[in-house]
Amino acid sequence: MKTTEKSTRDRLIEVAVRRFYRDGFRNVGIDQVYGEVGISKTAFYKHFESKDDLMLAVLNDQRSQFEEMLLAQIQQYGGDTAVNQLRALFDLVEQVIERDEWHGCIFVNATMEFPLPHDPAHQAAARAKRAFEEVVRDIAARGGAADPEALARELCLIIEGAYVTRHVTGDPNTIHVARRLGELVIAQHLPR
Repeated sequence: MKTTEKSTRDRLIEVAVRRFYRDGFRNVGIDQVYGEVGISKTAFYKHFESKDDLMLAVLNDQRSQFEEMLLAQIQQYGGDTAVNQLRALFDLVEQVIERDEWHGCIFVNATMEFPLPHDPAHQAAARAKRAFEEVVRDIAARGGAADPEALARELCLIIEGAYVTRHVTGDPNTIHVARRLGELVIAQHLPR
């Protein structure tokens, strides 16, 4: 029985991720989500107390998936050295923003739809962004940066700028600008 419940919950999250990301959190009703999964409203409420609860599950799920993917791909693209792993961040950004189904960063989208800092969806998205920055900070510290926090903050700001600029303008050169700025920041902070 537990397996079926978990499976249904996972399907609800999967459908909600796709719909919220594509159409916006506020534009999607839970009836669209549970209808696509093929369950009743009553069955939905066995897994989630509300749409807000589902939104938080989606954001937490996306944060977990992003962290797993990030750690694996940083190693894959950047190898073992911190400087190459920091550079690899821009390979990952390029991969993400060049997807046909790119609709911006789900976490940025959530904070735009829920701009009040006390809103649970806003807080969940902000936690995801802080978690990403912590990964970058840890790599910077391993690389011997004098101020790993400053390096991480600056690189993350460039990455956020790339996400938003590419989403808003569609400019394919966005990643090239982001890489150049990233190289300057890395060179400034890491020992030669």
